[in-house]
Amino acid sequence: MDMDLIPAPVRTGDDGRCGFLFDPATTITAAPGTEGTERWLRTTLGAAFGLPLAPGTEDAGNTVRLRVDPALEPEGYRLTTGTGQSVEITGGSPAGVFWGAQTLRQLLGPEAFRRAPVNPDARPAVPFADIEDHPRFGWRGMMLDVARHFLPKDDVLRYLDLLAAHKLNVFHFHLTDDQGWRIEIKRHPRLTEVGSWRSRTKHGHRASELWDETPHGGFYTQDDIREIVAYAAERHIRVVPEIDIPGHSQAAIAAYPELGNADVVDTTALTVWDTWGINANVLAPTDNTLRFFEGVLEEVLDLFPAATSPFIHIGGDECRKEQWKESPAAQARIEEFGLANEDELQSWIIRHFDAWLTARGRRLIGWDEILEGGLPAGAAVSSWRGYGGGVMAAEAGHDVVMCPEQHVYLDHRQDGGPDEPMPIGFVRTLEDVYRFEPVPPGLSEEAVRHVLGTQANVWTEVMQNRARVDYQVFPRLAAFAEVAWSSLPPSAERDYAGFERRMTAHYARLDALGVDYRPPGGPLPRQQRPGVLGRPLEGPPPNV
Repeated sequence: MDMDLIPAPVRTGDDGRCGFLFDPATTITAAPGTEGTERWLRTTLGAAFGLPLAPGTEDAGNTVRLRVDPALEPEGYRLTTGTGQSVEITGGSPAGVFWGAQTLRQLLGPEAFRRAPVNPDARPAVPFADIEDHPRFGWRGMMLDVARHFLPKDDVLRYLDLLAAHKLNVFHFHLTDDQGWRIEIKRHPRLTEVGSWRSRTKHGHRASELWDETPHGGFYTQDDIREIVAYAAERHIRVVPEIDIPGHSQAAIAAYPELGNADVVDTTALTVWDTWGINANVLAPTDNTLRFFEGVLEEVLDLFPAATSPFIHIGGDECRKEQWKESPAAQARIEEFGLANEDELQSWIIRHFDAWLTARGRRLIGWDEILEGGLPAGAAVSSWRGYGGGVMAAEAGHDVVMCPEQHVYLDHRQDGGPDEPMPIGFVRTLEDVYRFEPVPPGLSEEAVRHVLGTQANVWTEVMQNRARVDYQVFPRLAAFAEVAWSSLPPSAERDYAGFERRMTAHYARLDALGVDYRPPGGPLPRQQRPGVLGRPLEGPPPNV
């Protein structure tokens, strides 16, 4: 019996007893450490069913009882109903209790995902349940790119709720790129005054002839960031902020031209980039640049406390080296430090910030290009170009997050049909994502221990707003969440038919949440974007 839960729990039981009925007298009895889940349940279920869910006493019946038992796995939980007219959620930690509460919400049906009662006289019922559950991976994440297309703060908070509803616990927040700088830095105000706005935007793939001439931009104030981080922490979600260096930096250079390679190009003429691709305008490897970004990161560390954000992502991907090859200043730096080439120059920058972050109690993580030229011992790697970088890093003793673009880049199209909006990349169907395996075969036992987990990445070049993000992310994020949480059999042996059946119930939950997902039968007419050039890649993706 699986009760149509997503992600699938480790074990469910049913002995045929009646379940538990909520009514106006139902209370919540919260033991120490579970107050956050108590607040969340009262807010969500109270609104959905019009119930007060008042605080209960230790000996209360007709209650939802929350407690922590450190004997369970930290993010594990047990949910039982039917004894003493109560629902009991026991977690190995406050996070485990919260994940159990997410399961309780699913058991109550799609109405539990609404913001006001649709049938005020109904008594929501939990079927009898005896569920034991814990996650496979400690890092179950989604990366959201708000640099290419800005998402207002409320949309970000909504995505944190969607992550929590799927028991995902890492939010990788891609805040800066060539096309926009999205975080307020008090000591460098032009980063947002100039760097957060572009005059127009390429519509579709960079080879498209279409432009959206509407200026695009926006940024999060420091208080917005604090609110986002606090909201995530309440939901036991860690936030990994990304400040991309030394490539993907034209927005910063447009704001502060001295950050670029001014001895090669006229950096004062650069604007925030309005198209897509890999940009040649990268940061100059100067002391001024290092000091500037140390200042940026000082404010970032203040906004993202260590408890919520132990990892700081510094990008490090797709840094073109042509300007460094032509720059006398960059070549002098290579000579000064006895470096072999431009790859080692990038490594020198990464090592600098690794030491800087380590001294402040944080860990550096970057895309797998940071392996080129050598990587400091404590740094971790997001393996995006395939499995290869992650395998190399894990075997060398580095922690790794597996997010290969061929499998879990959700900007890639979901179907090969002509109606898919702005089709990018390989076809990655719901089933393809469900059969994704984060740990590649052949890893040594020691290297497997370095796989922290996995994340799906959402790049927004062709996603102009929340509806487009929803369409690309869902329903595939539900399949990804099960891959990240549940202990599934090998890819070929996974019960996709059973998952599809459970998704029927899950679509009703997504409908109640207002998620603009891709329907199983294909895009709705309003979701199509005919005539906008994409970049579809044919055939199965390479397993690299």
